[in-house]
Amino acid sequence: MFARVSTASVEFPGLLGVNGPENGSPARVNSNEFSYKKGCEIFGEKEPADYVYQVMTGAVRSYKLLSDGRRQIGAFHLTGDIFGLEIGTDHRFTAEAIVDTTVRLMKRLSLERVAEIDVAVARNLLSMTTSNLRHAEDHMLLLGRKTSLERVAAFLMEMDKRSTAAGILALPMCRRDIADYLGLTLETVSRALSRLHGFGILGFIGNNQRQIVLLDRKKLASLDLQH
Repeated sequence: MFARVSTASVEFPGLLGVNGPENGSPARVNSNEFSYKKGCEIFGEKEPADYVYQVMTGAVRSYKLLSDGRRQIGAFHLTGDIFGLEIGTDHRFTAEAIVDTTVRLMKRLSLERVAEIDVAVARNLLSMTTSNLRHAEDHMLLLGRKTSLERVAAFLMEMDKRSTAAGILALPMCRRDIADYLGLTLETVSRALSRLHGFGILGFIGNNQRQIVLLDRKKLASLDLQH
């Protein structure tokens, strides 16, 4: 289930961290906010990529279903992240709410029109696309060349960089999600986390162990060979 929360005209370039066009006024793009329940699909693979999305609250996973039914998660999108910006005309992944989530939708065509008159916006859109490509390359390396322990360490380092709470990772995703992101089994992820706990690198808060306390970042980074 999803529901419209609001409709507004927003200074979207401001969300990209740039100023407006040469007249000093931020370019504005109409947007809508929708709320999605946990597990609800936001868009599907091969659907037209007519909108660009920003996570306002909650978290989103982008994934593909393989021919044998397995799921490969390509990315996690957290609060403030912009996703759905495709190089082609269709979405390459399915996007789904991990928890109850609110996202802002902006028409891709409108954003492209703003970029045509604002060099800074165009530059930031290119930077976002390049960043997405870099993430895809890093993820490919992680899946192809790292051991299971190195993969879990790399994932925790990535989440730590994106976390707003110093030293504590409040993960919205479950271990199954982590496993499907890292190309591992659920049991392997659990064993790796237990080993890191045994090494004194991390601790757990709560029964579901989704809140992780990083006790030794230096040792954790030493396990991520590509850090």
